[in-house]
Amino acid sequence: MPTYDERLRELEQQLRNDDPAFAEAMSGGTPRPPREYRRRPAWLWISVGLAVLGAGIAAGDGFLIAAGLVVSGAAAHLFDPQRGRLHGRNIPGSPR
Repeated sequence: MPTYDERLRELEQQLRNDDPAFAEAMSGGTPRPPREYRRRPAWLWISVGLAVLGAGIAAGDGFLIAAGLVVSGAAAHLFDPQRGRLHGRNIPGSPR
């Protein structure tokens, strides 16, 4: 049975492997949100989708409207912090 310190070291190593930027920020004393809660790419893709949608409406082009709706809809899934659970990754703070 591993001791408490060994389990903490294993947990620390797993964190370093999963999200090295977060682990480095924690050891340096400057907290950074975990990868699951960083939403910059989601905002970027939703902006691109809405821009394409707006351009499609302005131009009256059905293809651009459809593409904007698809990109915006796909980007909306990036806002879900528990999306990793579908792929077998354990996300801290989520129900099991």
